Amino acid sequence: MTSALLPAAAEHAHRTAHHHGVQEPTLVAQYRHVRAATEALVADLSDADATVQSMDDASPAKWHLAHTTWFFEEFVLAARIPDYEPVDPQYRFLFNSYYEAVGARHPRPRRGLLTRPSLDEILAYREAVDEAMLSLLADAQTDEEAALVTLGLHHEQQHQELLLTDILHLFAQNPLRPAYAPEILAPVIADPRPAPEWIRFTGGVVAIGHGGDGFAFDCEGPRHNVLLQPYQLSSHPVTNRQWFEFIEDGGYQSTGLWLSDGWRWVCDHGIQGPEYWEEREGTWWQMTLHGMQPVDPDSPVTHVSFFEADAFARWAERRLPTEAEWEHAARNLPPTGNFAEGHALRPLPDRQNTAGVLRQMFGDVWEWTGSAYLPYPGFRPSAGAVGEYNGKFMSSQMVLRGGSCVTPESHIRATYRNFFYPHQRWQFTGVRLADDV
Repeated sequence: MTSALLPAAAEHAHRTAHHHGVQEPTLVAQYRHVRAATEALVADLSDADATVQSMDDASPAKWHLAHTTWFFEEFVLAARIPDYEPVDPQYRFLFNSYYEAVGARHPRPRRGLLTRPSLDEILAYREAVDEAMLSLLADAQTDEEAALVTLGLHHEQQHQELLLTDILHLFAQNPLRPAYAPEILAPVIADPRPAPEWIRFTGGVVAIGHGGDGFAFDCEGPRHNVLLQPYQLSSHPVTNRQWFEFIEDGGYQSTGLWLSDGWRWVCDHGIQGPEYWEEREGTWWQMTLHGMQPVDPDSPVTHVSFFEADAFARWAERRLPTEAEWEHAARNLPPTGNFAEGHALRPLPDRQNTAGVLRQMFGDVWEWTGSAYLPYPGFRPSAGAVGEYNGKFMSSQMVLRGGSCVTPESHIRATYRNFFYPHQRWQFTGVRLADDV
C-alpha cells in the first residue's frame, strides 16, 4: 500500500469506539458501520430492483453489494488466511470489476444478466465474509493490513454513492417513475439569503494534495507546489434558475459555446437540458430519488456533463475553476454540507445567511473543474492489483470536487479527486464558476 494510506490505518487501529456497549477497536466499529450502511440502502429494494442494469455505465445494486464484499474476500481474507476457502469460487469471476492482475471477469455491460445468485444469496455472501472479517480484525493488525481494510471501507463508501445514482438512473427508465425513498422536508431558513457574489483569492505558490495524517487515496498525492494566478470563485454553485436562463437564451443551440466533442454529443443525443429533466406544459420537472418533482429554481443544477458545464461557463463569460484553485479555496473550510446522512438525497438551496464567504463547497453536487485527471508530480501507483485502483484511469477524464448529496460525509475532504468522462452526467454533477482577477 502507498504511504498515504498508512497514517490513517495506524490511527484507526489504536483508537477505540463502542458497539452494543462493548469497547472495540475503531477499525472494527468502522467496518460494522460502513457495511451496515450499504445494506440499509437496499432494504426496500426487490430482487428485480437490485438485478436490472439500466446502461453500461451503471451496475445493479446486487452487483455493488457483491463486489464490495469480493474486495475484502480477495484482498484481505485470501491474502491473510492460509488456505482460505472462498464462499463461492465463481464469485471471483462474477464480481471482479477491473483488476487485470486478479484475472478474467464477467463483462461490465452484462452485469444485469446475473439473475443468479439472488439478492438473498448475495446478502448471505456478505454475512459470511463479514463474519470472517470480524474474526480477523479481532487480532492485532499491522499498519499495512489496517491500511488495506481502511481502503476497502472507503471503496465501499464510493459504491454506496454509485448504488444510489445507479438506482436513480434505473428508476428514471421506468414510465411509472417510482420513488426510491419518501421526501424528507428540509428546514426552511427565512429570506433574504445572500445573492451569489465573487470571492477573491490572491493566488501565489500554494501546496496542493494530501499530506500528513488521515486517509487519502493514492491519487491525492504527493503534496506539491502549484503557482496560481489571482482568481475568484462564485460564492454559490450554479442554480437551476440560472440554467433556465441558459436554456431560454438558446444555450443548447449555440454552436459557438461548445467544445467540438461537446457539440457532437449534443447533436448525436438531442440534448436539450440536464439529465432527468422533462418539460410539462411549460414547466420543468426532474426525476429524483423521491420520484418526479418540479425543478426547484434555487437548488444547484445537477446531472450536467462537463461539456454542459463548460458551455454554460462560456455563455456566462466565465470559466470553470482548475482543481488546484478549487482545493486552495476549500482548504480551510469544514467539509460539512448536504450529504447522504441528511437523507435529502437531492441538492438543496443555500441555507446560510452569511455574505462574503464560499458556500456549498461540500455536498449537494460534485463540481466540475477544468482540469484533466492526471497524476501529480511524483505519483507512483502501488505494486500489485490494488495499484490498479486509480492510476490506470488517468486518461481522458475530468476532475470533480466537493462531494454530493449522496456522498457519505466521512468519505470527503478538500483533496478528494473524483473523475468522470466529459459526457457522463448520471452522477450528481454540478457547476461553480470561476474567473481571473
